[in-house]
Amino acid sequence: MDYTDIAGQLCKTCHLFGSRRWCLATSGNFSARVGHEQFLISQSGREKSELSPDDLMLCDLDGTALKPEQIPSAETPVHACLYRLDENIGAVLHTHSVPATVLSRAAETGVEITGYEMQKALTGVKSHEATVTVPVFDNDQDMHAMAVRLTKAWRDGRIAVPGLLIRGHGLYAWGADIATARRHIEGFEFLFECLLNEDMRR
Repeated sequence: MDYTDIAGQLCKTCHLFGSRRWCLATSGNFSARVGHEQFLISQSGREKSELSPDDLMLCDLDGTALKPEQIPSAETPVHACLYRLDENIGAVLHTHSVPATVLSRAAETGVEITGYEMQKALTGVKSHEATVTVPVFDNDQDMHAMAVRLTKAWRDGRIAVPGLLIRGHGLYAWGADIATARRHIEGFEFLFECLLNEDMRR
């Protein structure tokens, strides 16, 4: 897939998520790998529901902008970290939905999910009877420090699903390509909404 196709798919995904109110007020950031050593990511402060290819930029796997005059999302180090950790990750998507944000504040170290058929939207999950644990990490304005913590957790085997939550912040999910990462976001967001509704009924 060439640059134009990747940029088009990324923008289409941003528009869809924007319409679902998962990235209000220019929040969220979205990226996709381009080749082996670069990734395309949304520039800082851009409205995701109206994102165009001109709002995207290229970074290397250290998170450094290829064009210094362009400003990437402040959370670019987290995207770069994930691409370095697994060469099979082709896209990283980050949303700020209400359910993900609320649940991330209520959980201690992870959000446990079981009994939902939608769990099978997540790569590697074969049954609704499985227990899926989405790890929760404390928020940090220093995204380089956050990347260090994620790297340690990944290498310790504490990230067993294609997603994670940052407390009071939102959801990161990834996949082999944009379509897979999008499916993971949609699956997680559906599950989080179910859990939040369950909690409200208690």
